[in-house]
Amino acid sequence: MSLKITKIFQLKLENILESQEYKIRFEKGNFKSGYCIIKDKKVVIINKYFSLEGKINALIEIIKSIKISKKLCTKNDIIILKKIDTIEN
Repeated sequence: MSLKITKIFQLKLENILESQEYKIRFEKGNFKSGYCIIKDKKVVIINKYFSLEGKINALIEIIKSIKISKKLCTKNDIIILKKIDTIEN
């Protein structure tokens, strides 16, 4: 399955994280994976120099690595989460 790499899709992924009360910051840094998660503070930091595709891939990896409460998600968020679950690493 193919997902469209667009700024709108990136914003939808960001909305999913924000619905889980995570704050997202795009900053420069030496992250081995291109991002850093501070779980106890619910902060996600993504390398701001990533391409759009890199940012989207980082957001997908983060979403897959945290516990998502579907109660806090919209119907559209759940559709996106189902699409993400079908992506193979």
